[in-house]
Amino acid sequence: MAHTSNGLILFAHGARDPEWAEPFRDISKRIAATRDDLAVRLAFLEFQTPTLADVIADLAARGHTSIHIAPLFMAQGGHLKNDVPKLLAEVRSRHPGLKLELLPAIGDIADLRQAIAEWVANAIPGAST
Repeated sequence: MAHTSNGLILFAHGARDPEWAEPFRDISKRIAATRDDLAVRLAFLEFQTPTLADVIADLAARGHTSIHIAPLFMAQGGHLKNDVPKLLAEVRSRHPGLKLELLPAIGDIADLRQAIAEWVANAIPGAST
């Protein structure tokens, strides 16, 4: 992969069970396979590593100047409303020239909600008409 100044961090909550993170690892690999212009990484809020701050610091140390953070959360709960802005403010104070952009939670994306609704509706056999 050619060096790029752009990074993408998929940011998930984390869980005590390490297998919980497998779908997120798969998503990360799929994005990396289609976007060789991005340094794609996975980070966790708690219970698992690496942390968001650690991944941002690593990308910054490798010369990435613009990092997008994609929260793989269904909604804007307390973590995204309170914890993450504080964390990003702290990171920005340590890396003042770094551009950090927090994308919306995946549950805030109408197309993703529609895809989930369609999948669930179609997963249950319906009555024949």
